[in-house]
Amino acid sequence: MPRLLTVDGLTISFPIDGKDVPVVREVSFAVDRGEFVGLVGESGCGKSVSALAVLRLVPEPGRIAGGSIRLDDQELLTLPGDAMRRVRGARIGMVFQEPMTSLNPVFTIGFQIGESLRVHQKLSRRAAREAAIGLLDRVAIPSPGQRVDDYPHQLSGGQRQRAMIAMALACGPDLLIADEPTTALDVTVQAQILELLDRLRDELGLAVLLITHDLAVVAETCDRALVMYAGRIVEESSVERLFEAPSHPYTRGLLGAVPLLGRPAPRGGLPTIPGRVPDAASLPEGCAFHPRCAEVMEICSRELPAAYALGSDHRASCFLHAPDQGDRS
Repeated sequence: MPRLLTVDGLTISFPIDGKDVPVVREVSFAVDRGEFVGLVGESGCGKSVSALAVLRLVPEPGRIAGGSIRLDDQELLTLPGDAMRRVRGARIGMVFQEPMTSLNPVFTIGFQIGESLRVHQKLSRRAAREAAIGLLDRVAIPSPGQRVDDYPHQLSGGQRQRAMIAMALACGPDLLIADEPTTALDVTVQAQILELLDRLRDELGLAVLLITHDLAVVAETCDRALVMYAGRIVEESSVERLFEAPSHPYTRGLLGAVPLLGRPAPRGGLPTIPGRVPDAASLPEGCAFHPRCAEVMEICSRELPAAYALGSDHRASCFLHAPDQGDRS
């Protein structure tokens, strides 16, 4: 498939205690046209801020300190502000994590969906309203001709999330970024939202970058997964291979902590990963995961592992997979 989004060496910094601290470090990944890619990891690992960087919406005082972000062959980090605003919404849509706080409570759903159509496509208010009704119908909100005049508080949580998806799709973007789109929704509604995203991908040829902490969501929807830890991508693989042969100890720990239907819970409860994600301002030397790793080697505390290729579509940043790892213990 043709390459749509290419992120290369992305570094994002925030000032912490008077120092410029990288919270995302040399992150590289790509999303092809029509591909569904999951970016997964614990809270605080840098997933959401990486997604915001694609839209150049890193909240101040944070800044993109290095790297490249290309949409097709267009470098986004050097685009003038007006040109970047034309990319947002028109070519890249964003579904934010909390629809109740992302939607403006004083405007109707139809007005908010139609706003990007009026800005980017210069539609009249009436034409934008009709288009909003069509978009609400596409995302399976019942009675869209009535709901278009509702305010956010009049919709359920799942309907608000669908309205956010409709807003993100309004101008026919090539890429949809969905940041934890099923957070705070019950299991049935979560499944409906994920099914909707997958259907829209097939119908519209969308590429989707899904930000989540939930590996079950990745297994259900994604073609490929990027596992992130402490601001770095530590494993990248097709979803099928990731679940069959997870190769980074962190990925294995995440998968081991997921309860599986039909598998009895081990005595004493599910396994956990000891410790916690380190603070960005005080990362340990070497591999950031080594203080929590059950397979740690001496070199892990001294050097940062490269991303070792384990196949055409599988890489893991772990010395366990270094060609000479037997000499490094």
